Amino acid sequence: MKYLDSYLQTIIDRGNLQLAESIKKTVNDVAPAYLEKFSFCDHEIGLLFGNVQSGKTGQMFGIISAATDLGFPVFIILTTDNVVLQQQTIDRVRTDLKGYCVCDEYDSEIFARNCLMEPTIIVLKKNVNTLKQWSNILASTGFMKGNPLFIIDDEADAASLNTLVNSNRKSSINRYLEEIKTKAACSIYLQVTGTPQSILLQTMASGWHPYFTYYFRPGTGYLGGDFFFPKDGISQCIVFTDTIENSLKSAIIHHLVVSGQILISNGKVCNFLIHPSVRKVVHSQFQNDVQKELQYCNNNIDDPVFVIELKKVFERTYPQKFGRAAFEDVYAKVKELLTSEQIKVLVMNGSSTVTSDQYETGSNILIGGNTLGRGVTFPGLQTIYYSRTAKKPQADTMWQHSRMFGYDRDEGLMRVFIDENLYKLFSDINSTNNSIISQVERGLSDIKIYYPEGINPTRKNVLDNKKVDFITGGTNYYPFNPENDSLEELDQLLAGFNDTEDYYQVSLRLMIQILNHVISDADFRVGTFASIINSLLAEQPASQGILIVRRNRNVAKGTGALLSSNDWQLGASIQDKIVLTVYQMTGEKGWNGRKLWVPNIKLPSNIVYFDVNDDDSED
Repeated sequence: MKYLDSYLQTIIDRGNLQLAESIKKTVNDVAPAYLEKFSFCDHEIGLLFGNVQSGKTGQMFGIISAATDLGFPVFIILTTDNVVLQQQTIDRVRTDLKGYCVCDEYDSEIFARNCLMEPTIIVLKKNVNTLKQWSNILASTGFMKGNPLFIIDDEADAASLNTLVNSNRKSSINRYLEEIKTKAACSIYLQVTGTPQSILLQTMASGWHPYFTYYFRPGTGYLGGDFFFPKDGISQCIVFTDTIENSLKSAIIHHLVVSGQILISNGKVCNFLIHPSVRKVVHSQFQNDVQKELQYCNNNIDDPVFVIELKKVFERTYPQKFGRAAFEDVYAKVKELLTSEQIKVLVMNGSSTVTSDQYETGSNILIGGNTLGRGVTFPGLQTIYYSRTAKKPQADTMWQHSRMFGYDRDEGLMRVFIDENLYKLFSDINSTNNSIISQVERGLSDIKIYYPEGINPTRKNVLDNKKVDFITGGTNYYPFNPENDSLEELDQLLAGFNDTEDYYQVSLRLMIQILNHVISDADFRVGTFASIINSLLAEQPASQGILIVRRNRNVAKGTGALLSSNDWQLGASIQDKIVLTVYQMTGEKGWNGRKLWVPNIKLPSNIVYFDVNDDDSED
């Protein structure tokens, strides 16, 4: 059977033609370039990433089907260490993929009896005991000694990476994952995530940096980072909590109105999510505050002043997926929800047991901390209230906790209540996500990640602190012992720029051409700065920078930043662009009589660029 054709037909039969087309595009891009060219003698690692909650599972299944058609007999799907999520995944495998022997964590006998007669899919949690058990099973059956293994690691940046890299040891999960893939004759390990920061900052030597990266675009109707945090202006769904007196009350009233609108329009569910501190005592306080506000609304449901307040919120909503109901009908439904106490208030943390069926229907208000992260989806989520900002925010964690993204949201009913500082953090993270996507889509291999100062890309314990460097914007970088590979070509490139001018605005592409003629020791990695410039060009192909050209300079080698005080001040005055200053040295004072051009580069201020240095010579 044609496994890919069968899977796509299953999707089409459900009426989701757009999803089938999206999966087909991903397969057509990935299979010829990476799967069909697989050598069947190596262990390769790749990265598939898309936006958070944008349908990664369907893309994964499409690649599994295509790989089956190409002769891969065994697949392992890894989920986070969550029983519910692992069971949801295996149930979906059994529903969507036909013609496979599907094994749960305790189905070792089924795996052995099948003897690879049917292609096999094993769904495992990333749990130490589970991975150890299956490492032994794969070794004892002997099937994998002569067969390729295909591993699909969902949320690959969670738990899989080595958290002991800076102790020269391997964390248990990372070690067992390494064992599982190397016990096969060969393997493809496909990392899948919506937050690839920690993966892209792995060294090649670690064995966890992807050889290839593919980004799949979300489908029609998806609300993601660009909807909530657009580059220009502020989304109409954003409400700044620092500008209103009782922001929680305002959020609850919005939820009431939207619940009424959706539930009388044949909608199934309307959810409201509150993100407070991770502390459970704060969760309890919010639960009490929410109950008080709901009681206030119930007590005043017939008060003309309160009815006017409801109507004002109603008039600011414009449903796109539901017919706009009359205010009188929405008000009647809100009154019913309040007076009959149909609104559920659920606290989700380590001390409570809340299952997905509790918030799949009706009007619900959910409160929680870290449990609101990876793998947890909230249908019909229309209102979000943020009340916390981490002291040292991590970009990937913050983004994974943004459960607002998805397909079933109604953009005209959506509201995010957030303070301006946190909004700015999310906007910065979204900008970097777009930069990563642009670099991948342009085919750049050395992807650069950057954030404003104060934001960490990921948790530090999975980054090799001897190999990951921080390049700070606003700082002058220059080589101590530079060379020019062709002085004549540099002279020609710079011939049109007079040193009598303060500076020139130039294309960043010219800067790359200039840097390409500079050779330097490891103190000034020319390739890193070229990659950073390429990352900016990936977002804006016509990006501009500032070029300062000075000739016949007689500056001693090793003298500070090699800049005159006037040029240093001139560069420092330009904060928002890359400034490249090039000095033509006379060759005296330590330069061994060699005339050459020496660069000094300053990146935009208040930005930190993260660079992985895989040069073993610096160990």
